[in-house]
Amino acid sequence: MARNTQHATRVNNHAVQAISLTKKFGDFTAVDGVTFTIERGAIFGFLGPNGAGKTTTIRMLLGLLQPTSGEATVLGFDIVEQTAEIKKRIGYMSQRFSLYNDLTVDENLNFFGGTYGVRGQRLQQRKAYVLGMAGLQGRERELTKNLSGGWRQRLALGCAILHEPEMLFLDEPTAGVDPISRRDFWDLLYGLADEGRTVFVTTHYMDEAEHCHRLAFIQRGRLAALGSPEEIKTNKMRGQVLEIDCTAPEVAMGALRTAGLFDEVSLYGALIHVVAKGVEAHRPRIEAALREAGVDLRSMDIIAPSLEDVFIASVREQE
Repeated sequence: MARNTQHATRVNNHAVQAISLTKKFGDFTAVDGVTFTIERGAIFGFLGPNGAGKTTTIRMLLGLLQPTSGEATVLGFDIVEQTAEIKKRIGYMSQRFSLYNDLTVDENLNFFGGTYGVRGQRLQQRKAYVLGMAGLQGRERELTKNLSGGWRQRLALGCAILHEPEMLFLDEPTAGVDPISRRDFWDLLYGLADEGRTVFVTTHYMDEAEHCHRLAFIQRGRLAALGSPEEIKTNKMRGQVLEIDCTAPEVAMGALRTAGLFDEVSLYGALIHVVAKGVEAHRPRIEAALREAGVDLRSMDIIAPSLEDVFIASVREQE
């Protein structure tokens, strides 16, 4: 992809367009030929285990790391030659929230407003919007360090959108936050997407991935799957999922893995998911294996694959 000028690229509908994006650190390849696009106004989920290349990809898109090879644009601007234009138009929130703990809520908003060039009457208007969006009215004078994780998370998001960015980059924004706060946070993201903002979010929570318009699975620097949650479930899942409810699930796991009949045997809470093509035909063998292991079977049903099932299958296939 040739380097584009501002006028040539701002007309397209892609918030992000990455082609063969690669980053090497010496002999180690952190991101390996990643290609994807993100439509404007979409919530795009970037999933993968720690060290898979998620943060490195974000840092390249933000212009903080120069790619070893490949190219990309963000909001129509080249990530190498037009980083200043990108920075004006994006907001960034890391998993550490990037807040100043010894400042109050209001002081943090003032500081980040100044950083983004938001001052005077506009700053007052934007602060009022953020406090309302995040439910922080009445907490303006509270020290940030005294806020719970969920409230600090909302404040960090508010600081990232003070300057009304076209696009948000959120790197593991719900890490370490309780489930209710995570759900409330995603409600805020939906509201921002409804306003037309594009959201790029990294996460390792599969339930959050279900809420994204499009997803990319990254493993060892390479994309293992790309598409909407439903497309990925349909196209990437090789085989069926059999959900088993039984006593002593850990004993049952060992017995089923020893049988060597299945592509994957995984524990989901107290339940076991077995994946194989034509898994229905294995029911008698499964029942026999559990009996021999002294495990009582409660139920065994074929279910629709979850994103976690598909993610594990995609990673196994890539390996």
